[in-house]
Amino acid sequence: MWHWFRDDPRKKILAAPFPSEWERHIQNNIPYYQHLNNEEKKRLQDLIQIFIAEKYWLGCDSLELTDEIRVVIAAHACLMILELPNDYYRNVETIYVYPTTILSPESPIGFFEVSTTPVRGPMPILGEAHHRGPVILVWDAVKRETRHPEHGHNVVYHEFAHKLDMLDGSADGTPPLTTPEEYQRWSEVCSKEYLELCDKVKHGKPTFFDSYAATNETEFFAVVTEFFFSKPQNMKHYHPKLYQVLQDFYRQDPAQKVLTNQLP
Repeated sequence: MWHWFRDDPRKKILAAPFPSEWERHIQNNIPYYQHLNNEEKKRLQDLIQIFIAEKYWLGCDSLELTDEIRVVIAAHACLMILELPNDYYRNVETIYVYPTTILSPESPIGFFEVSTTPVRGPMPILGEAHHRGPVILVWDAVKRETRHPEHGHNVVYHEFAHKLDMLDGSADGTPPLTTPEEYQRWSEVCSKEYLELCDKVKHGKPTFFDSYAATNETEFFAVVTEFFFSKPQNMKHYHPKLYQVLQDFYRQDPAQKVLTNQLP
């Protein structure tokens, strides 16, 4: 991934020190940050600086975009690609941020919406990821969910998981993988887990993942990504095989990192 940092425009971005105020925003809003070692923190800071500088940010409905808003969103998005080798957000150009929940227009719900109710028509949404368009986020939801990872919900993880899913040209719940063996393993594990979840939801049985994950394979990948980073130890306990395929894709083991930092 290091060639990504060596491009001249990015070298200029990284020539500026990471603002101490930005780090305070991360420490105050992202509990997982404390589990990173110094090298990982530095790499995350580099990714954040480049991400914030290169994306076009727009505050909507009179929202004034602050450093806190940009940094918290960028930090979560960049945590996901901390160990990935390529410029995996090359398909993200614009990020729209609304102050609070917005209503979708009266049209069929898109595949990539995070809705808070299953009814049709105008619906309150917390985020959207468009295939050849922007990522849309609601700031009050972002801030609430980032401070309470124990709930397992995180709209930033969710929408940027959709963007990773879209990298190969289709949104089908399978992000770009490396080898045929990885695709085979992904298909076997994720298909089994998805169908089991759908069956439990259909019959009203309790599930570890939010029932929204049963909407389709695309939403399944986005939801399990939320839990992978927000509740990794619980996910590894209840769904070890699914946790493993996500660990292989993201090249991170957040459950072990959290556990290690909890030891006396």
